[in-house]
Amino acid sequence: MKRLAQTIRLRPEYREEYLELHSAVWPGVEAALHRANIRNYSIFLQGDVLFAYFEYHGHDFEGDMAVLEADPETQEWWKLTDPCQEPWPDRGDSRQWTELPEIWRLSPPGDTTGA
Repeated sequence: MKRLAQTIRLRPEYREEYLELHSAVWPGVEAALHRANIRNYSIFLQGDVLFAYFEYHGHDFEGDMAVLEADPETQEWWKLTDPCQEPWPDRGDSRQWTELPEIWRLSPPGDTTGA
């Protein structure tokens, strides 16, 4: 399993629209995320900063992400959500969100593999 954390800014003028969209995420978008082997996806909000966490349970992350990005319903969803977001200037090669490096995690008792 691959764990990912990401962040992006929420444009204040789109706050209510973004929250309303995420109060009822389209079933087709959720299905596309499941097909891409994404699990435990959560988005958190602090002020105007969005933080996302998800787990990838597949074997071809790049391939699954390419399939997700090609999904027509996901593309329509992003047409609504992308204008609500303001990417960080240091996002690198990512489409929108900046990936955060994991620097520490509490492992289950007895797990010696660490983060």
